[in-house]
Amino acid sequence: MTTLAPPTRDEGVRQHSHRAGPPADGGIKARTRRLFTGPPDDPRWARPTLWAVLVLAVGLYAWNVSSITGNTFYNAAVYSGTKSWKAFFFGALDSGSFITVDKPPFALWVMGISARVFGFGTWQLALPMVALGTGSVALLYRMVKRDFGAVAGTVAALALALTPITVAITRDTNPDPVLVFLMLLGAAGLMKAVRGGRLMPLVWSAVAIGFAFNTKMMQAYVVLPVFFLVYLWAANASLGRRIRNLAVATVALVVSSAWWMVVVDLWPASSRPYIGGSTDNTVWDLVIGYNGFGRIFGASSSTGSAGNGASFGGTASVYRMFNDIMGGQISWLIPFAAIALVGGLVLRGRAPRTDAKRAALMLWGGWFVVHYLTFALAEGTFHPYYVTAMAPGIAALAGIGGVMLYRAFREGSAAKWGWVLPLAVAVSAVWAVVLLQRVSGSGALYTVAEIVAGVAGAVSVLGLLAGRFLKRQRLLGFAALAAVVALLAGPAAYSVSAATSASNNGTNPTAGPSTGGGMGGGGGGGMGGGAPSGTGSRSGSAPTGTGGQSMGEPPAGANGSSSSGSSSTESGTEASGAGSGTQSSGGQMGGGAGGGTQVSSEMITYLEKNQDGATWLLAVATDQTAASIILESGEPVISMGGWSGTDNAMTLAKLKSLVKSGQLHYIIVSSDGGQGTNSEITAWVEANGTAVNSSAYSSGSTSSSTGLYRLDASDVG
Repeated sequence: MTTLAPPTRDEGVRQHSHRAGPPADGGIKARTRRLFTGPPDDPRWARPTLWAVLVLAVGLYAWNVSSITGNTFYNAAVYSGTKSWKAFFFGALDSGSFITVDKPPFALWVMGISARVFGFGTWQLALPMVALGTGSVALLYRMVKRDFGAVAGTVAALALALTPITVAITRDTNPDPVLVFLMLLGAAGLMKAVRGGRLMPLVWSAVAIGFAFNTKMMQAYVVLPVFFLVYLWAANASLGRRIRNLAVATVALVVSSAWWMVVVDLWPASSRPYIGGSTDNTVWDLVIGYNGFGRIFGASSSTGSAGNGASFGGTASVYRMFNDIMGGQISWLIPFAAIALVGGLVLRGRAPRTDAKRAALMLWGGWFVVHYLTFALAEGTFHPYYVTAMAPGIAALAGIGGVMLYRAFREGSAAKWGWVLPLAVAVSAVWAVVLLQRVSGSGALYTVAEIVAGVAGAVSVLGLLAGRFLKRQRLLGFAALAAVVALLAGPAAYSVSAATSASNNGTNPTAGPSTGGGMGGGGGGGMGGGAPSGTGSRSGSAPTGTGGQSMGEPPAGANGSSSSGSSSTESGTEASGAGSGTQSSGGQMGGGAGGGTQVSSEMITYLEKNQDGATWLLAVATDQTAASIILESGEPVISMGGWSGTDNAMTLAKLKSLVKSGQLHYIIVSSDGGQGTNSEITAWVEANGTAVNSSAYSSGSTSSSTGLYRLDASDVG
């Protein structure tokens, strides 16, 4: 069988398309020139085109940066980390370090360093996400180009930059852009280790995945089976050396993954925050439960409690990525990627074991397949933006497969390869039209994209067939360009929508118009955005941006409703009172404190005036409410029940201790069974505390019970 593959670097490229190399002495000027024009053996168009793709990525990720309100949950934790190094290290929600967020803190550290250097504000939190998202595009280009040439690298980079869900999540403050960049660093180290057979690149690959673990825990390990298989099969070393290197890299992986968990779990529990999302106040429980097997098997903890949340991305099945919710976010290039993967492996079928091109196909194909199966079949909490981790695999296969199938189509047997590329383009173009038909009537942008996808797809297929059998090379090139346009028109429309919508970020960011299922590109999810806030009328402690924006202004969707009007939460259940965390036009915080109590700006002002030296301004039921008040006031606020209100972070004994020591004076409880309500705590507070009626802080309000109580040391028996 003849092995067909794209030319490497300078193979098959005409001499006149290259530049003469720089003088032998080089120098700073020559290096600077190469930064913008590329290596001497690159085609003239390659580096300028890469810069154009990177500029496009920055534009999509950073357009109207002041509207990137982000996730109030993580924003509050970042703000708290700027006020306390202890909160910074543990990833605590509040600067008093009562409870952590339900993720490890590496992404918070990244944003926190930016906030400490530049000040806390909208663009300061968005900056590292935009940088890492763009860095992922550049890194993917470099990896694909290394083995398959500039065309493949450019197509892969463009496909990743235009992946709708990637645009949406990069315009947010969720940890996923950090996760993807670290996983790509790990992949780069792996491929370097495969080519050279050396140990250290493999060790650094493991370290990168370890840091990814400290970003989103077990999700970082989804690619590990692929990494191990690719190295064990294709590394340029003896079997014994491969096994030894993998063993050493595994040690590096364990150390880089577990160091923070070990430190935290060995730290005396009485002097550190409660581990949010855990059932026993340990990071290990969070790893194997809430952020581990619970995501896959539908259990939210290691004790096997029922997990929910599948409705955020549709019912778990092998077709999930193509449903009305997920289709427009990630599935555009999946048909092409699948065909390209099979075709590419066939083309490299008789290559040597150490063939780097086949190893790259195994890497990106495995990356795509394992992520697809994991996300499609996951029965636990599942949000659409998780699949941004799958995007590099799809994008790489689109670039690699496009080049390999094109060369096979042009040079291979007509009977074997004359139909594969046209079929891949036709199937993908038809699927793009189907996806755009689902949102017909949502705006001219999608109508134009549908027409472009359909027409360009037809032109591409006909041009490929005609060019092949008429032997017109220019026609083939034009048809290939039309295929790129046809396959990326739909993703481009969704990505532009994500970049220009002021309400597509928050807890559950998506791109494009609403397509049902409680989802929608315009919906901000459970918290509806929630920029780092702080009212312009409140001076002093409120966190404000340094870019001149008053961050107390409510973004669109401030009531925290998704397209269906239900709040999407990380726990997968609708949170009672889980509002946006930004001040609504009615003067109330979007988040209820449990049992429907609303926290207004007037209440916060009253609490600040009567804080009396307490560490915490207030204790409330859930993270969402605590985060919103932290960002509104700049003061530490206790979340007694974590994200879903079910964490056992606050006990009656702990509450009494805090009150007796003067660290806490105010608490909101509910006797109607609201979310996060602890009946024992509620009964004690109602029996011993002093109720604060609304008339105490709101002049226009009648005297009524709000669930707010004052507690002093004398109330503790």
